[in-house]
Amino acid sequence: MPQIAPHLMKIRILIVDDHKMLRGALCQLVQSQSDMEVVGQSGDGHDIVALAQQTVPHLVCMDIGLPDINGIELTRMLLLALPHLKVVALSAYSDKLHVLDMINAGAKGYVTKMEDGEELLRAIRAVYNGRLYLCPDVAEVVTQSLIEQIRPGRPTVVLGARERQVLKLVAQGHTSNQIASQLRIAASTVDVHRRNIMRKLDRHSVAELTRYVIENESM
Repeated sequence: MPQIAPHLMKIRILIVDDHKMLRGALCQLVQSQSDMEVVGQSGDGHDIVALAQQTVPHLVCMDIGLPDINGIELTRMLLLALPHLKVVALSAYSDKLHVLDMINAGAKGYVTKMEDGEELLRAIRAVYNGRLYLCPDVAEVVTQSLIEQIRPGRPTVVLGARERQVLKLVAQGHTSNQIASQLRIAASTVDVHRRNIMRKLDRHSVAELTRYVIENESM
């Protein structure tokens, strides 16, 4: 069987975003490139591992703000099942907590939705070729975070914005169902956040989490 020349091989991309119109625009953008192709798309995080196994992408463009399983947790799940995959985060958020959480989850690129399409294409090509790519706003956030880490007295634990919300509500005595209703997310997602919070803080009970909140009232 004749082999395809390397320069003719296309980057196989799976696009994950729950906004149908934006997902369609991303698909059109990628398909317009001679070196890329969309091999799958989804707005539902629950089927993404199976879809990735079926479509065999090189790279996943991952929206962070999915409604049920957030893109950070989904990235961890994907890379656990398919370690060879590369992930570029696509997010409305550029704050330090979201950026660092996504990078710690294994993403190799991060582009905010305020950027134009060319920025995403640059990120895809860079990550596919083994480089880390952060859009300018995000690169500034990460640089500032590194500066802060070398200052004495800085906390080493980083909780995401949603994790901080869940932690405070847990400390106030709310159940997972009550928190889910208040934050308008699934109870299973709340449970995932609780497990991640306990792991990050090395706390193993609601009482210990409550004590942490009391000791860090400015969080």
